[in-house]
Amino acid sequence: MNPTSAITDTDLHKALSRILDDRSTCRQFLPDPVPRETVERLLQMAQRTPSWCNTQPWQLHITEGDATERLRTGLLAHVQSHSDSPDFPFPAQYAGVYRERRRECGLQLYGSLGIAKGDQERTLRQLLRNFELFDAPHVAIITTEADLGVYGAVDCGLYINTFLLAAHSLGLAAAPQAALAAYSSFLRDHFGIPDNRRIVAGISFGHPDLNHPVNAFRTHREEPESAVTWHTS
Repeated sequence: MNPTSAITDTDLHKALSRILDDRSTCRQFLPDPVPRETVERLLQMAQRTPSWCNTQPWQLHITEGDATERLRTGLLAHVQSHSDSPDFPFPAQYAGVYRERRRECGLQLYGSLGIAKGDQERTLRQLLRNFELFDAPHVAIITTEADLGVYGAVDCGLYINTFLLAAHSLGLAAAPQAALAAYSSFLRDHFGIPDNRRIVAGISFGHPDLNHPVNAFRTHREEPESAVTWHTS
């Protein structure tokens, strides 16, 4: 670190820790568009994401204005009348602790909205909110090069994380959405994405509606020791 810098290592640690602690997935946005210069600052930050052999495989399709509305309308109609499939297989199953964590998250989400267990109509309606982009003014569709396989997708996962943290640092909110990638054929046709690109995920982003109850709950994180095995000899 530059010894003349006014920012100390402790300051950097505190700033990153606060962003990590405060950030959450936004599921209801305000309609206000984000200024283009702010989005460009966000993208400049996200571009610093590390990648395998510095391949930087991510490419984005970003909407604003009428383009977002066309996508929102077209995608919702497609989802309600067509089946589709993702470019990357979704999890085969959620078992054990993964099932428990997924269930807990779902209960928190639906509970924040007053949706009772077994209320299939309201549960489906909330599911469809994914394809309305939670009313966000912008969405980014992230793709990777097909030839790079799983490592290109992993690099894009790193990019998504940087994007989310950068957005929060700029006072924005975001929702990473694998649900959008489940309709890869529609997205490929809609955006003219070539066959050599694989759709990884979407990110809806904008300004959060902080008064909406769906943005009030926070998911639980396990302690680090639950994910680490130490080897000392």
